[in-house]
Amino acid sequence: MRFSKEEIQHRLGCCWTNVRNFLRTPQCREFLLFLFFVFVASTFWILQTLNDSYETEVTIPLRLKNLPDNVVLTEDFPKQIELTVKDKGTVLVNYMFGQGFVPVSIDFNDYSKRGDHVRILSDELQKQVAGQLAVSTTLLDIAPDTLELIYTQGEGKKLPVKLAGVVTTGRQYYLAGRQLEPDSVMLYAPKAILDTLNAAYTLPLHLTGVSDTVHRKLGIQPVKGARFIPDMVEVSLYADILTEKTVSVPVTGIGFPADKQLKTFPSKVNVTFQVGGHLFKDITADDFRIELSYDELLQQTANGRCRLRATEVPSGVNHVRIVPNSVEFLIEQVIQ
Repeated sequence: MRFSKEEIQHRLGCCWTNVRNFLRTPQCREFLLFLFFVFVASTFWILQTLNDSYETEVTIPLRLKNLPDNVVLTEDFPKQIELTVKDKGTVLVNYMFGQGFVPVSIDFNDYSKRGDHVRILSDELQKQVAGQLAVSTTLLDIAPDTLELIYTQGEGKKLPVKLAGVVTTGRQYYLAGRQLEPDSVMLYAPKAILDTLNAAYTLPLHLTGVSDTVHRKLGIQPVKGARFIPDMVEVSLYADILTEKTVSVPVTGIGFPADKQLKTFPSKVNVTFQVGGHLFKDITADDFRIELSYDELLQQTANGRCRLRATEVPSGVNHVRIVPNSVEFLIEQVIQ
């Protein structure tokens, strides 16, 4: 539907006429008069209410100035302080919505001679704070009541990162490896703290039934008065499935004189072990050693029989079993 310009003007004129006629009716005049009295009464009520005394909290910015370039704050310094004040409502409304507070300044030079761990009591801030409050205002509290300025002048050391928590794998799985990136962080702290820390620990990680690769970002456990850079590390956990494998390994003698040699029955035994799937093909019989020492065999009194043990086992192998676990042996004279 399309309207011409004349028709639109006509419709707007009709609407304005209807509104004007309504405003001239007795009912409308009575309603507007009612609203006026409601507004006047509300204004008086608000003014009376604001004339009473109340307590409220206001915030003032806090600034640390003249901090030297070689100084590292090892504990976050507050950016603001909270004041609990009492006064008439009209004054408090001005604090909250009108008046802007000038930041309270803490000059580093005023406290640098107190050491590397300075406590600034709220009493020392009251003069700067009170100067911004009305004479009628009562200052009830300042929070925090003590500011701590903890810093170091460039002293730091490198610490290894260690994973905190407990991680368990699912059935038939094992934790093949773990990686922390970065594996070390820089610690900045006053000397008293610096000398007591030998490692940085992640926030605790608790996982159960792990059966796949896990990646997590973890923060470094905070230490009061210490700053770690970086304060986050990437933790990677690699789970692998356990498989069983059997290889045939010869029994060899060690420490035998040139005119002596060892014979065992059998000459080879089966070695069964558990290994992760990614190492299954890499582990062979050559990675194991089952050796019998000449001096130990001379001390055997069990009818020429000796118990076996693996003297060399490759990394990543667990639950090694030798079958049979003992062999008969002979020490033969070698004919030159």
